[in-house]
Amino acid sequence: MDSPALFLPRSSLDALLQALRGDGYERVLGPVARDGAITFQNVQSAADFPVGVRDRQAPGQYRLESGADPRCFAWANGPQALKPLTFAPRETLWRCERDTDGGLVFRDAGERNVRTAVIGVRACDLAALKIQERHFLKEPYPDPRYAARRESLFLVAVHCSHPASTCFCASTGDGPRAETGFDLALSELDDGFVVTVGTERGAAVVERLDLDRASPGQRTDADAEIEAAARQQVRALPSRNLRDSLYARLEHAHWDQVGRRCLSCGNCTAVCPTCFCHAEQDEPTLDGSRTDHLRQWDSCFTAVHSYMGHFLVREETRLRYRQWLTHKLASWHDQYGRSGCVGCGRCIAWCPVGIDITAEVAALLEPAHA
Repeated sequence: MDSPALFLPRSSLDALLQALRGDGYERVLGPVARDGAITFQNVQSAADFPVGVRDRQAPGQYRLESGADPRCFAWANGPQALKPLTFAPRETLWRCERDTDGGLVFRDAGERNVRTAVIGVRACDLAALKIQERHFLKEPYPDPRYAARRESLFLVAVHCSHPASTCFCASTGDGPRAETGFDLALSELDDGFVVTVGTERGAAVVERLDLDRASPGQRTDADAEIEAAARQQVRALPSRNLRDSLYARLEHAHWDQVGRRCLSCGNCTAVCPTCFCHAEQDEPTLDGSRTDHLRQWDSCFTAVHSYMGHFLVREETRLRYRQWLTHKLASWHDQYGRSGCVGCGRCIAWCPVGIDITAEVAALLEPAHA
């Protein structure tokens, strides 16, 4: 939307939470430092936010550090993106029950979606959400549960000003500034937030706050921090379209090398905001009166994921890693018109052995080893 930037004083952050609840959002989620990580949790007041907390990330490492900084969004990201809020980790798709005559009756097991506001969404996660929407909302058979959850979300983005060493969203074109997909977007300064309205829903919330316009100096300072965040990133992918380069290296010797390090644990796919592999199974009750048909997250790193008929298509770890990387960075261009990587760096930090996707791509593309 074409509306002037506003300014929300830090002392009025609680007023934003109240405005969201006043506009009908039953649940307000925000970043909370818990169990050594920042995750989205229910927040009651601004005091729940991670004030003065910074994250230190590196391959296979994630640590939180506390300081006297008044800011509550001076961190890059945690292991949780928006994905669990739209693509449920585990859900019942339908239920089969026996009627009084012993016949089978199929019922929709859908649950009520709670209108939810999320504060602290990053640009990379908005880009990932857009990719997931292309998959789950594609006509002619959009996923009704995904659609309902997505419609129930109100998203308050926060532009990144403190990237982690694992971030590389600038090279993928997905950050650190949130460009689209938000209802409201915030730029955090020491004394408050520059607010940008993205949708009519966002405008309705802002009307409850009676905010002044942001000053030219505040807008300049906010833009400068976002631009500095892009320059600070030390990792990058060499191109936004690696399709042909990776397909030309399917038999590269480096797949063996990375396969020896990879544990096939699936951590990278669990924290990835775009991965959508899932498995379906039936779960009957012990008395046989009902069966639930479940959908739950899966990973292309599990053995059963590539099971076909009587054999495993990808029995070796190197083949599973190759499948993940080439699907993410190559075949997604055919499916969705872009790479499946948004540069959030989560797969680097949360890999137990510190495998770095940017380093692996660089090794694969090294001419001396092609």
